[in-house]
Amino acid sequence: MRNPYDVIIKPVISEMSMDEAQNKKYTFKVLKDANKTEVKKAVENIFGVEGAKVNIMNVKGKFKRMGRNTGMTAATKKAVVTLTPKSKEIEFFQGL
Repeated sequence: MRNPYDVIIKPVISEMSMDEAQNKKYTFKVLKDANKTEVKKAVENIFGVEGAKVNIMNVKGKFKRMGRNTGMTAATKKAVVTLTPKSKEIEFFQGL
């Protein structure tokens, strides 16, 4: 089993993710090879909350140019964790 701090890379701070935080849905960037059960256990261990369900999406890298040089940004994986109604909220998202 992996360390929970290795599975969760960082929280996603965007306008849409902050709106969903009101409904106890929190978005995180996770490891490329992490699955739903690993993400759920990692969030429960790190933040001390109860997860109801996890939705995972693969985000493709984008084509970028810098002058005549071209390349791709890195592909990532995002996870949206929905908490149970009786679970407490994650304090990290409250101050933002």
